[in-house]
Amino acid sequence: MKKYFFILSFILIYQCSFDDKSGIWKNKNYSYEEKSIFSEFKTLSSSEDVFSKIITLDKKYLIEKPKKVKNISWNDIYYHKTNNIENFDYSNLNSLVFKSKRISKHNNNSYIISEKRNIIFSDIRGNINIFSINEKKIIDKFNFYKKKYKNLKKELNLIVENGIIYVSDNIGFLYAYNLNKKKVLWAKNYRVPFSSNLKIYKNKLVAANQNNNFYFFNKLSGEMLKFIPTEEITVNNEFKNNLSINDETSFFLNTYGTLYAFDNNSMKMNWFLNLNQSTDLNLSNLFSGIELIAHNNLIVASSNKSTYIIEAQTGSILYKKNFKS
Repeated sequence: MKKYFFILSFILIYQCSFDDKSGIWKNKNYSYEEKSIFSEFKTLSSSEDVFSKIITLDKKYLIEKPKKVKNISWNDIYYHKTNNIENFDYSNLNSLVFKSKRISKHNNNSYIISEKRNIIFSDIRGNINIFSINEKKIIDKFNFYKKKYKNLKKELNLIVENGIIYVSDNIGFLYAYNLNKKKVLWAKNYRVPFSSNLKIYKNKLVAANQNNNFYFFNKLSGEMLKFIPTEEITVNNEFKNNLSINDETSFFLNTYGTLYAFDNNSMKMNWFLNLNQSTDLNLSNLFSGIELIAHNNLIVASSNKSTYIIEAQTGSILYKKNFKS
């Protein structure tokens, strides 16, 4: 019996050693190419390749130059309510008109504004500094915050109109400061940090907070006129909610990547459009963009990968190009 068992075992081992199909027996002298079950499938993707071409401009193409503008004020951090920049008249003299010592011992916030030859800027301690170009010195320094907020790093969003500075911050305060009278006209605490630029439409102040809530406020009192919630994300990145106003419409691009259009008079939504190509909102896939640009009946919006030309009245995408600003 043992003899038959030995012979049978030898035959099985001998056959398996020459197996070249099952892939069970492998050694360094034998190479076997395994094929994935997905090897014959094509990769499908809804996203387009990123633009990577150089297009030569036709020499016959004429670019229409807008009329030159002599700019004497900068009331909005993006210059204009539309966030669009005009064709400024610049003499290119490159001459130093004035040089001062450091005018604030604290780090300044990102943007400055100006009105009637007064430079207005803020710092991380919450100070609003007014520097007179004519007098070449700081003519006013104001701090709204009490002692319990002293050690908090403050990010102020500023806009100025007719000598009144409107301010929102990353604590949740919204207030108005009169430059001429040097006093606070009104102040409100909405308890959720504001995270957008400010816009003014007639007697309305337009803003958004970090939860992507859109607001209309009464600029004369700070009272909330309308609150409109939009998509909220749990992780914030460097991109902040951005606002632009064109005629009677406010455009709002939130951190989720959705563009909204609101009627400034009725305070109702006209339309919305999502520009975020991904539904996977992880840390490596957060929406990013730049400020909206409104021009006539068009909106220019830029996302992580694409630039869009959008019809302002309907929200229809007229053009989509695979490059980002």
